[in-house]
Amino acid sequence: MKTPPFLRILAAAIGLAALAHPAAAQPEAPSPAVQQLGVDLEHFAYPWPVETMPVQLGDTAAQMAFMDVAPDEPNGRSVVLLHGKNFCGATWQGTAEALLAAGYRVLIPDQIGFCKSSKPREAQYTFAMMAAFTRALMERQGIADAAVIGHSTGGMLAMHFAHMYPGAVRQLVLINPLGLTDRMAEGVPYVPLSKLVEQERAKGYDDIRQYQLDTYYHGEWKPRYDRWVRMLAGQYASGDAVAYAQAKTSEMILTQPISQHLERLTMPVTLMVGMLDTTTFGKGQAPPDVQQRLRAIPALAPEAARRFPDGELVVFDDLGHSPQVEAPEVFEPRLLEALARAEAR
Repeated sequence: MKTPPFLRILAAAIGLAALAHPAAAQPEAPSPAVQQLGVDLEHFAYPWPVETMPVQLGDTAAQMAFMDVAPDEPNGRSVVLLHGKNFCGATWQGTAEALLAAGYRVLIPDQIGFCKSSKPREAQYTFAMMAAFTRALMERQGIADAAVIGHSTGGMLAMHFAHMYPGAVRQLVLINPLGLTDRMAEGVPYVPLSKLVEQERAKGYDDIRQYQLDTYYHGEWKPRYDRWVRMLAGQYASGDAVAYAQAKTSEMILTQPISQHLERLTMPVTLMVGMLDTTTFGKGQAPPDVQQRLRAIPALAPEAARRFPDGELVVFDDLGHSPQVEAPEVFEPRLLEALARAEAR
């Protein structure tokens, strides 16, 4: 893969972008009352019918929720959309609509431990487990291979999936993914599960909104983001199973790296990155000397793109962690172009 000229000055550009987009002052407003939406989001509407696939975790029976949406005019290809840790299948609605309009069949799972899927307390959460269930879901739905698109933690899962099941992946699209580096190898310490559960229990609407404002949306809030904050806060407020599942997935992200295998992902890979993203997983639990050397996703992306045998980097200079949510009118055409380029190769 040829290195675009701008990569040589990317580190400087990231710094300039941060100066050029200071956090906008946000007006004080009372926090809305949080409606309990159910541990499995029973009271939160999804855009298409939700089905479930039975799965077994040890001795525990569970259900994996998903949407499988067919286009009006099929192009013969399928896409699997993998959500992030603070997101759900419903968050993909705009992206899915754009893909459907282009003729793609769209499969949108909620991973075990998230959203409308089961959250068994005794489950051991692993990327391998999630990848295996995703592959089983594809087979159940008659999808032999697909373009796999993952965002944030879903991007890290997508890389694990592609490593485990390369024949099932026509191409890989990673949107501001976690997993481009090994945080434990960089010095981020392990935090016991009990402590992670305490941290998750303490989260409410204000905490969730402030984190997303600062980390995802570079200080610029839009009212339509509130729906996703209410979704997450309403699920947290519904039962302790949510805190346990979220804590176990945080543990999973830290302890199960995939960055050592980037060179083995030989399918076409498109890394799509909002350059104002400040997501730096593990920074909050690292000592000061380690914090200073940890790099956010935009700084990690150029090196990672070079490591993929057939990789390309697509950047959004003015967007943050979730470009597909923040500016769908900008993101969606670029995504469709990336899918078409990979199909043409």
